[in-house]
Amino acid sequence: INHIVHNGGLYKRPFNEAFEETPMLVAVLTYVGYGVLTLFGYLRDFMRQWKIEKCQNATEREEQKDFVPLYQDFENFYNRNLYMRIRDSWNRPICSVPGAKVDMMERVSHDYNWTFTYTGRVIKDIINMGSYNYLGFAQNAGACQEAAAKVLSQYGAGVCSTRQEMGNLDKHEELEKLVARFLGVESAMAYGMGFATNSMNIPALVGKGCLILSDELNHASLVLGARLSGATIRIFKHNNMQSLEKLLKDAIVHGQPRTRRPWKKILILVEGIYSMEGSIVRLPEVIALKKKYKSYLYLDEAHSIGALGPSGRGVVEYFGLNPEDVDVMMGTFTKSFGAAGGYIGGKKELIDYLRTYSHSAVYATSMSPPVVEQIITSVKCIMGEDGTTIGRARVQQLAENTRYFRRRLKEMGFIIYGNEDSPVVPLMLYMPAKIGAFGREMLKRNIGVVVVGFPATPIIESRARFCLSAAHTKEMLDTALKEINEVGDLLQLKYSRRRLVPLLDRPFDETTYEETED
Repeated sequence: INHIVHNGGLYKRPFNEAFEETPMLVAVLTYVGYGVLTLFGYLRDFMRQWKIEKCQNATEREEQKDFVPLYQDFENFYNRNLYMRIRDSWNRPICSVPGAKVDMMERVSHDYNWTFTYTGRVIKDIINMGSYNYLGFAQNAGACQEAAAKVLSQYGAGVCSTRQEMGNLDKHEELEKLVARFLGVESAMAYGMGFATNSMNIPALVGKGCLILSDELNHASLVLGARLSGATIRIFKHNNMQSLEKLLKDAIVHGQPRTRRPWKKILILVEGIYSMEGSIVRLPEVIALKKKYKSYLYLDEAHSIGALGPSGRGVVEYFGLNPEDVDVMMGTFTKSFGAAGGYIGGKKELIDYLRTYSHSAVYATSMSPPVVEQIITSVKCIMGEDGTTIGRARVQQLAENTRYFRRRLKEMGFIIYGNEDSPVVPLMLYMPAKIGAFGREMLKRNIGVVVVGFPATPIIESRARFCLSAAHTKEMLDTALKEINEVGDLLQLKYSRRRLVPLLDRPFDETTYEETED
């Protein structure tokens, strides 16, 4: 389904994004499955209370029973009775570089996943379909590793100070100038933690009397940053421009609650690639609305920087837009660059302001020098400044892998969410029992996958999430696809009826939610 948008031809390329409808029978059986698990959960809680079954979860000590409870029974109900059954699907320890293949420590549980014991055996050469290693820079050999090792011997591992005190190295300055050039913006600033880049900088940009319009599927770091800011928050439906425009109109017409004064600022929060849906932000339309209603735009490119665009410059380049149209360009170094930390890019005035007022800049320890060098080397490789075409070849390889993998999964009959150019590929599982079963069956076949369920997704939309990499060869992808096809038949996961629902036509609820009243 080509979404050539009707409002003035803003798209210079086909925008192929669709979400297939959940089959009614599957939805009903999923709810029934959760209902049965809940009933058995209450039964087991009853048995634990009467000491019929051993209680292994965290509880209050007998002498503290009259205190305000530290552990809320109802809040932990899901963890105790549903999550614990499939806990072995998560937190699996790997003992190698998270490249195209990984080595994993084998573990077993003798008490139904309450505790794990390591057998001492290492499972070798598992095809890694879960790490965010989009461009394959998570490696222990090559130019990046050599450069990082050299810097480690010169600067050491830690800086032991903040940027504003004794922790501002020449490497930090070099990195920020390079990132600004890579993004095409006036200035940039680097931070030691990607999550904190969002959660600590949004409160520095907006506060009481400001309005945040946030996509309903934004990452937890954006949600936390918005809540910490003290601004009023309103939610618009995922990637739905009608919903966003309605909120913008209402905000300008009605102003702040009770006083009806105009909002001091209106900030739109969106992501480049949404890491659970595999969808790409409709950036041309968001920018058009931002200009029309004189608001500000904060773009989180954690998953899209390096992974989208002909030269890996993210969603702005993917759509052929001007970086100056995005007021705050945020991204992380943890994915495409195989390192750690985050950045914010924009006008020089913005970055100078954040250097003074951002909690991440003022109080956080500076980035580790070897990590900085890893980023510098990988960015130069992507830009071709290392004298090779390796970086551009990796960007193209990722795009080819993404399209091939998505097309093959759809041909097999799986329901696949998201945009055809997104390297995040959600395969819908739906039923709770199939979450653990899919992860275990794939591991038996030496394929490492990430499975995701409630509360990270809606309760009936459990899924497996594949992350593609330029390091994946066609042989690796074909092996993974063969095993996925086999497990799909075994677990009856091929739900697709080819009834694709275009994103623009998805129904949306016009209700808005105010997190903080003025």
